[in-house]
Amino acid sequence: MEVIIEKGPEDVGRRTANMMADAILRNPSIVLGLPTGNSPLVVYKELIRKHKEGGLDFSKVISFNLDEYLGLPPTHPQSYHYFMASNLFDHINVDRSNVHVPSGLSIDPEGFCKSYEEDIKRHGGIALQLLGIGRDGHIAFNEPGSSLGSRTRVKTLTKETIDDNARFFKNADEVPRFAITMGVGAIMEAKKILLIATGKSKAQAIADAVEGPITQMNTASILQLHPDTVFILDEEAAGNLKRRDCYRWIQENKHQVNDVLSRQIKKRLGM
Repeated sequence: MEVIIEKGPEDVGRRTANMMADAILRNPSIVLGLPTGNSPLVVYKELIRKHKEGGLDFSKVISFNLDEYLGLPPTHPQSYHYFMASNLFDHINVDRSNVHVPSGLSIDPEGFCKSYEEDIKRHGGIALQLLGIGRDGHIAFNEPGSSLGSRTRVKTLTKETIDDNARFFKNADEVPRFAITMGVGAIMEAKKILLIATGKSKAQAIADAVEGPITQMNTASILQLHPDTVFILDEEAAGNLKRRDCYRWIQENKHQVNDVLSRQIKKRLGM
C-alpha cells in the first residue's frame, strides 16, 4: 500500500489523472473501474482536459461503474448514468458500447448483478479501479457492516449515506433506499486500485482505513491487503494519519531506488 499526500484537491486530481492517463497510454483498451461522487470530479475534469488539449484517446477504453440507485432511470438527473455522462462520457471520445453502469431498472436485480460480474470477467477483469471513500469509510455502497468478501448485489443504504446524498435531491424522502453495488470482494479483484480523498470530513475514515485494524466497520480498510493500492490524499484528508511524515519521506526518496539499481548494475558490469 502506498500513500501519496498532495497539497489540495486540484493537486490530487492532477496526480490521479496523470496516473490514469499513463495507464491508458500503456494499454489503450484498458478496463477501468469508475466511481461517482464529489471526489472523482477533479479527476474527471483533468482527464477531459487531457483529451481535449492533449489528445488522450478513450476510444478503446472499457469502463465499469461501481454502483447505481435502484429504481432510477438513466435519464434521472441524480442517477449515476446521468452523472457519468454529464461529468465524463459526454466530453471524451469513449465508445458508449464499452461503457457499463449498473441498471437501476432491472426487473431481476439478482440476475443482473451476476451478469455484471460475468461481463467484467469476460473483459479480463478491471485493470485499474478508481475509488472514493465515505465519511464512515465505505467504498462503493458497501456500508459499515458489509461483508469483506461481498459480491455485486443490492444493498440497503444507511441513514448517514441517505443524509449525505439528500443534498442532491429536493429532500431526503426522495433519496433511494437501495442501490446495486459492486461488493468488497469484487473490488479487491482489480489489479490496481487508486483511492482518492480530500477534505477534513474524510480524515478519520482515511486514518482508520490506512492505519487502523481491518474491519467491516470501515470497508476501505480491506485495501491494506490489496497488493497494489495507492491512497492519494490532500493535506486535510491526511490530517489524522500518525505516519504522514513517513509517507512524505518515502515519496520524496523513492526515486533513489533507480539510482541504487543503476550503481549495482554498473558495478557488476565492471563499469
